[in-house]
Amino acid sequence: MKLLRSTLLLLLLLCTSHNFAQIIQTTLAPNELPPPPSNWTKKNQVGFDISEIAFVNWSAGGTSSISGLFKGEFNRTFVKGNHKWVNELIVKYGLNKQDGTELRKTDDALMLNSTYGFRKDTLSDWYYSAKFNFNTQFTDGYNYPNRDIAISKPFAPAYVFLGAGAENSNKEKNRVFYFSPITLKTTLVLDQTLADQGSFGVKKAVYMVDPLDPNNNILVEKGQKVKAEFGILLTGYMKNEIYKNVFYENRLSLYTDYLHKFGNVDVDYDTRLDLVVNAYVKANIGLHLVYDDDIKTKVDVVDPVTGSTSQVNDGPRAQLRQVLGVGLVYAFQ
Repeated sequence: MKLLRSTLLLLLLLCTSHNFAQIIQTTLAPNELPPPPSNWTKKNQVGFDISEIAFVNWSAGGTSSISGLFKGEFNRTFVKGNHKWVNELIVKYGLNKQDGTELRKTDDALMLNSTYGFRKDTLSDWYYSAKFNFNTQFTDGYNYPNRDIAISKPFAPAYVFLGAGAENSNKEKNRVFYFSPITLKTTLVLDQTLADQGSFGVKKAVYMVDPLDPNNNILVEKGQKVKAEFGILLTGYMKNEIYKNVFYENRLSLYTDYLHKFGNVDVDYDTRLDLVVNAYVKANIGLHLVYDDDIKTKVDVVDPVTGSTSQVNDGPRAQLRQVLGVGLVYAFQ
């Protein structure tokens, strides 16, 4: 009996020692240690909105149509000590098709924002910041129904903002305000035809009358493809949950040039109301307002003699776009 008890005690000690050794080995093995926390956080979100209306023998009349809009937002943020670097990529592209008309573009945007900030201590919301912004479009734009003459193209225009200033960032309230008294704005019009027309504020081409043919003009100097400005930039971002599963988001950008019409402010305001149904379904209402004195409205003019159509500038106007959509949203890391 004593021998049996001694044998059982020995087996228990051996098993305990083996398990303890495994615990020590698991704890100390370098390849099994948990990875150190990363200073990077990332957020990815893609979505697709669609709207459709169809008529069959509808006595009140109507036109069948279908619209689709792809959206993507990608964010990478680096935080370490008093340093913060925020990078954001936003893409949008939408199309619409109606009976009796060709496929038309409804939205087209490629935007990249990058901001580096440094603050004196971890309690302050104020950062010394440097900001880079770039935006352009993917495909040609037209003054519908005219599809023969493009009024905009990829990188025509493209806008680049580069500056330094102060930023107030509050993560709890989800708001960011940035002020830069030293900002370089560069407008690119990399299509020579649009540059020759002086589109988007670049210096247009110079012509002279052909001495042999008064009805013909000779190109003396091509239009410039780049326009540089130096001025003040103010931007703001805020997103709040105003009601359960109802989010209100605002983006505002104000810019004025020191040397060219100081006080004439370029405005870019984008506001959106998101109604979250669940993790994958969302409805949204949006309004985008743009005013830029360098962007002239184009109108089609028909030559009464030849019948040919051309476009002429009709002065700057406030640009307004309204969006209402319901679609799917997928967020991933």
